[in-house]
Amino acid sequence: MLAEEQVTASGKEQVLKALSEAAVELRRKLGESLSTVEKFDTPLAQATTPSLEALKAFSLGAKALGGGDYTASITAFQRAIAIDPNFALAYSGLSANYGNLAEGSLALENAKKAYELRERVTEREKFAIECAYYVAVTGDLEKTRQTYEIWAQAYPRDAGSHFNLANLYDNLGQYEKGLTEARESFRLSSEESLDYAYLAFSYSMLNRLEEARATAEEALAKSLDSPSLRTTMYPLAFLQNDRAGMAEQVAWAAGKPGVEDVLVVMEADTAAYFGQLGKAREFSRRSVDSAERAKKREAAASYEADAALREALFGNADLARQRAAAALDLSRGRDVQFGVSLALAFAGRAAQAQQLAEGLVKRFPESTIVRFYYVPTVRAQVALDSNGTAKALEALQTTAPYELGAQGNGGFGISLYPVYVRGQAYLAARRGKEAAVEFQKILDHRGVVCNEAIGALAHLQIGRAYILQGDTAKAKAAYQDFLTLWKDADRDIPILKQAKAEYAKLQ
Repeated sequence: MLAEEQVTASGKEQVLKALSEAAVELRRKLGESLSTVEKFDTPLAQATTPSLEALKAFSLGAKALGGGDYTASITAFQRAIAIDPNFALAYSGLSANYGNLAEGSLALENAKKAYELRERVTEREKFAIECAYYVAVTGDLEKTRQTYEIWAQAYPRDAGSHFNLANLYDNLGQYEKGLTEARESFRLSSEESLDYAYLAFSYSMLNRLEEARATAEEALAKSLDSPSLRTTMYPLAFLQNDRAGMAEQVAWAAGKPGVEDVLVVMEADTAAYFGQLGKAREFSRRSVDSAERAKKREAAASYEADAALREALFGNADLARQRAAAALDLSRGRDVQFGVSLALAFAGRAAQAQQLAEGLVKRFPESTIVRFYYVPTVRAQVALDSNGTAKALEALQTTAPYELGAQGNGGFGISLYPVYVRGQAYLAARRGKEAAVEFQKILDHRGVVCNEAIGALAHLQIGRAYILQGDTAKAKAAYQDFLTLWKDADRDIPILKQAKAEYAKLQ
């Protein structure tokens, strides 16, 4: 026993005041300097809430968030705010949860509210609130990174700054740095399911699949199960060709509001990856229905956008436009609008795609991903539609620092699309060597692309690149890889028909 402090409150309304006083006295007994005791002396009631009941609800929400149960966490944080509408940290917690559930607009709304109330909190919590604001509202990732690093320096034993830095580096495509931060976060706080889930995710981004699986299995062995862990284990099972493992995660999520839709849309992407488009459409329909039942309107829209993009890539332009319209009817959130605009660009609706993309710049003028990833990618694909190969390649120059980043969430993956479009631009310019380099990037980053459609299509596209180089042997091998993946594919998919015709000419 190093120190002890006991206090008695005269009533429930005095509990937080008594607790604050006890904490200050305990800090003194433990040897903290008088200067830092005085510097960090925000009363608990001011830093959080004057309501004991609101604080209790917040604590339950924080525990659920750490446990990776975002839906339960939202309910608890909403109760805390209902009791105390000025509870800044509860708004920040809601923003984090909504972001994890692909409800970007609600994440933005709550991050703004927390930011407006940030003067009520301690310095540590102010860092978290400001970073949440930069991520959800402005999208300025450089400012976010700087703030996280200052936070880590000011509070070196705080796992939160390292956890969020890991996520940021993954968004930027700096996966080694992301893993370093994830490991540090795990070292400082490894008793929550979310810590295990993100460490496993970080390993899988680097194709270190055995380490990812061992991390996930350790969490299960410690009874640290959660939706976040299961949504990490599904793509891991996919990457290891473990169909039973994928089915297990889907079965676990069945009937669970807020998580069922994520696993079902992952099933849709997996079906599409193997060319089983009919199955993919049915899974997409079910995921949208499940999301809407869980009141996840923007997530439902993202699943429609995902379906639209898939149809466009496979050559079904009319169906792509239908799904794109359905997505916009549900939401015009940032990621949804990008997914729709890119789908329309692939489907030949250049004017509408351009309009939606430019609208993103107006709405998110400071967003790193919008300015240097989303919009240039759409502009490039639009240019390709009119044979503007040079213009497409020029538009993609600004994406280079960010194009390998893991983008999208909540089951809607939109990673490495600048790379895919650049590869197509090189194909159009008949520059086979350069095209092959781009499509090889997609094949090399399998842990990032996972079951996205371009992961399968990259095999076909690199085969086309080898044809341009005159390397028939490599071209045949690439086409065979694609056709093997699509051996059970629906036969009426336009891009499959093209691939078979091209392959026949190589014989």
